[in-house]
Amino acid sequence: MLKGTFPLERFAGLQTPFYYYDTGLLQKTLDCVLEQVADRPSWQVHYAVKANHNPVILKQIAGAGLGADCVSGGEIQAALDAGFPPGSVVFAGVGKTDREIELGLEAGIGRFNVESAAELRVIAEIAAARGCIAPVSLRVNPDIGAHTLAGITTGMAENKFGIYHGAVAEVIKEALDTPSVSYRGLHFHIGSQILDMSDFAALCNRINDLCARLERMGIPVGDINVGGGLGIEYGHPNHLPIADFAAYFGTFKELLPEGYAVHFELGRSIVAPCGTLISRVLYVKEGVARRFAILDAGMNDLVRPAMYHASHRIENLSSDGPELPYDVVGPVCESSDVFGKGVVLNECRRRDIIAIRSAGAYGESMASRYNCRPFAPSVFPTESL
Repeated sequence: MLKGTFPLERFAGLQTPFYYYDTGLLQKTLDCVLEQVADRPSWQVHYAVKANHNPVILKQIAGAGLGADCVSGGEIQAALDAGFPPGSVVFAGVGKTDREIELGLEAGIGRFNVESAAELRVIAEIAAARGCIAPVSLRVNPDIGAHTLAGITTGMAENKFGIYHGAVAEVIKEALDTPSVSYRGLHFHIGSQILDMSDFAALCNRINDLCARLERMGIPVGDINVGGGLGIEYGHPNHLPIADFAAYFGTFKELLPEGYAVHFELGRSIVAPCGTLISRVLYVKEGVARRFAILDAGMNDLVRPAMYHASHRIENLSSDGPELPYDVVGPVCESSDVFGKGVVLNECRRRDIIAIRSAGAYGESMASRYNCRPFAPSVFPTESL
């Protein structure tokens, strides 16, 4: 079995589970992103902090010059603490609290991505009371499906996100007529872990149709935020360690007019490949019909397989034995605490080191202390510390 390259000598002395982050791969990924937008000076890429809020990761991304896409006051503060310029921070989310709005206004963030007319009025009221003007974009629900997991689609009419595209003109007019807000543009996001570029092409077509309609009505469009959503190849982290940014950005270059300033909000595609959950085998259990590799990492450390039935490549780093099928499970007292069924691994023994790959996104950031289990710490290459 082809395996990733990891510092096994160093891992041998560390208590598991822990997250290992390859900051060299992260830098290569950031360089690739910036290369793709270098010919479009009006385009700005924001990193979706919800994917991974580890402060070391955030500082590296901020240092590369990306902005931050935040969905809570806590994420705004984490981004500011990591060195993201306030003007590069955009704040989305369907349930912004008054205190979070106040924090954004106090910090001078670049944009509030407003999800409803009701939210627009609350932001306007709070900004007026503080004697300032809130910069806003309106999030549009384009009613577009995406070829991804049902739990991470966001652009359908039945989803809770955004203003239905047929109703957005009236909300723009309201924003333009409200003195305490400054209308800046439109925001879209159709889902996550998208690998089919036709989904982004459909989004571009919807954006172009909406912009043409608004322009015919004499309503300004402003800039365009297309969200994020680019996926990675979870099954092939060794062969395809960097997402297909060329195809992703190329789709928008081809289909959106050059006149717009365009914003992007990428998360998973930037950080997922660089993170690996490192665990050890506690027991190998021969069941009646299944063979189990029971790990010391559980669904509290990486919930995606239990929550979404998501798949990660799993490798036994410390064995070159014959390949055998295992149900790879954790110690949490839930039947859903399963990382994979029928996973083919080199023969497992107690204390073998197991790598659950491509776990840099929605791993550490979604971890919990269920069963009173501690949070898994983070480990970085020594040259990064």
